[in-house]
Amino acid sequence: MTVSSPSPRPTDTLAPTREDAETAVRTLLRWAGDDPTREGLVDTPARVARAFEEWFAGYGSDPAEVLRRTFEEVEGYDEMVVLKDIPFESHCEHHLAPIIGYAHVAYIPRRRVVGISKLARVVEIYAKRLQIQEKMTAQVANTIQEVLDPLGVAVVISGQHQCMTTRGVHKHGVSMVTSRMLGAFRDDPSTRREFLAMIGNPK
Repeated sequence: MTVSSPSPRPTDTLAPTREDAETAVRTLLRWAGDDPTREGLVDTPARVARAFEEWFAGYGSDPAEVLRRTFEEVEGYDEMVVLKDIPFESHCEHHLAPIIGYAHVAYIPRRRVVGISKLARVVEIYAKRLQIQEKMTAQVANTIQEVLDPLGVAVVISGQHQCMTTRGVHKHGVSMVTSRMLGAFRDDPSTRREFLAMIGNPK
């Protein structure tokens, strides 16, 4: 499996400028039927550009690099490590609508462990890109498997998709749950059951 490499914002001379981005927002405001020069909207293009920098900061980070610092002094610990209820906010690549949810990540160390904040950081980096939930689930699991080389990795993500609640079918209170099981979590049903019991009913 191949770890997805980061896709930093383009820096070549053909890349859109901040001014280009703000102009595009003004165009969308006019297309929606409003006047981007009125008092309430005059600063909106700049605010949207700043929001995009925050929402999509994951393109400028390498999730594999985050996991490279590990610890071998674990006194022989070889049981499951589970980090549950990691909150995330992402955006659907089809409509740019928010995806809000929780991720649950587990791995069984082979020789080394990683700081738990690094697991949350990997989730955050992939979340702060345009996503579909299925791809994000696979990216998180595959990256941990390739970099840490554990005995197994499990990732479960539960998300509410605003592209479904605010448009289209308008169904509220619906969560989508996706999972990726690798190594021992895929091959050993008892290991998989233990993980699912630990995380309980996903939020």
